[in-house]
Formats: sequence, C-alpha cells, structure tokens
Amino acid sequence: MDGDWLEGEVGDFLRSRRARIQPEEVGLPSHGRRRVPGLRREEVAQLAGVSVDYYIRLEQGRGTSVSDAVLDAIARVLRLDGTEQAYLRTVARPRRQRGRQRQTAPRVRPGVQILLDGMERSLAFVLGPRMEVLAWNALGDAVNGFSRLEPAERSMPRQVFLDPAARELYPEWHAVAAQTVAHLRVNAGRYADDPELCALVGELALKSEDFRRLWADHEVRECAYGVKKLRHPVAGLLTLPYETLTIPATPEQTIVVYTPEPGSETAERLALLGSWESSTAR
Repeated sequence: MDGDWLEGEVGDFLRSRRARIQPEEVGLPSHGRRRVPGLRREEVAQLAGVSVDYYIRLEQGRGTSVSDAVLDAIARVLRLDGTEQAYLRTVARPRRQRGRQRQTAPRVRPGVQILLDGMERSLAFVLGPRMEVLAWNALGDAVNGFSRLEPAERSMPRQVFLDPAARELYPEWHAVAAQTVAHLRVNAGRYADDPELCALVGELALKSEDFRRLWADHEVRECAYGVKKLRHPVAGLLTLPYETLTIPATPEQTIVVYTPEPGSETAERLALLGSWESSTAR
C-alpha cells in the first residue's frame, strides 16, 4: 500500500456505509431484488438533495471540491458518527504534500516523560501516528516489556497481529484487533502522506489474514477510552480502564493511560508487580 490508496478509499468507504442501511430505515419502499445490500447510490443522492451524477462522481473520487454542506448531508443520510464524518472529509478531499519525505522518528519531550514517570499507579505510554510506542513509564514497561523489544517491535498493530503471544495477552483479542484496525485507519487517512504508515498497513495486510479481513470492513473509530483486559504471566488477569490524551504541542502523539479502580484486585496485582519489578531491577 502506498499513499495513493486514498484515491479509491472514498468510494469503498461510502459503499460500505450504504450497505449498512436498509431502505425502510429511511422511509423508502423496499421491494424487488437488489443487486447490492443497503441503499442504492440514487437513493443516497435523493435523500441528500444532490444530483445522482454528482454523488457518483464523489464515490469515484472525482469530487475533491465537494462542499461541507454536501458532505454533511451525505453523513446525515448514512448516519455517520463524528469520527466517520471527519474521516469522510479527509478521504473525500485529500490534501497532498509535494515531495514526500521519509519522516524522522518523533521525539517525546522530556516534560512528557516526567509526566509518565509521575503516574506511579498507572501504566502509561505514548503512541505516535503509526501507533508505535515512543515512551513509557515503569509500570507500562513491567506489563508490556517495551524496553526488551527492538524499536520496530514497539508497535501496537504489529504486536496484535504478528506476535503469536498477543492472543494470550489479550483475552478479548478479537475486540482489540478490530479496535486497533479502526484506529489505524483513522490515522492512515489523517497521515496519508506518511510512507512508513502506508508501509505498515501493507506489511500487515501481507502477513495477517485477520488484518486483511478487518481492514476491508472500513471501520473507523478513535480509541478514546474504554476498558481492556490483559493477562500478564506474573500478575495474572488485569482489568484496566483507560483514557487517551492528545498532546497539544505534538498532536500526532497520544498518551495512553491505564488506571485500575482503587482497591480493586487489579490495583493490588499491579502494585505487587511494580514492587517485584523494582526488586529484580536492583
């Protein structure tokens, strides 16, 4: 996959969203056999108040000057959420930069590292635009072992899809895999000119059938918050609520913080793990 993947993405994305909606859900009669699931292009155009030819050109990637009003109308018809609507704008009007260059590895500011280190009860790390791990705190390292990995291996997508141990680490692996792909697709649209991100998607598509299947679903979703379960070989099963925080000065970097419920079994297990790691490090 290279940066030109966006040329067909708007059509694939809109077709996948049309397929989710049945005619009767939007007040249209449903009769006779349909060659495609969900809404037809003509029906989307009618409901959005645009000409059929205009909508077809948009699906074909020839509507790069489409207005916000038209995209908003299509998003309303297709019932897109906020993340999907932002993604539609990205892929419908891709902004190209001339002279793409290989990007240097992003640096995490010292102040951010101090912030991570101050989160003693939480496991925390920083992700870059390719969902690569750029920095972490002691508890994050104790659970994930980032410091024992080569830089190229400090990648959440590579861990989830290419590391056989991931299915043991994540008891709910299928949900984690789907979430990872949905978030990676958001970033792939946002940073379409990043050759390393495009190469990562190509590598995963080549090596993982699960990734190919999930990527073909065209799901887009930010991993903003939630609860994730991890099975650590020493600490056992951990149930961890998490929050993500974008760093304003470097918006391509995100702090991910897993914090156990106070007094919970997970909190006790993490405290023991932290003490055990500290003692073995001496």
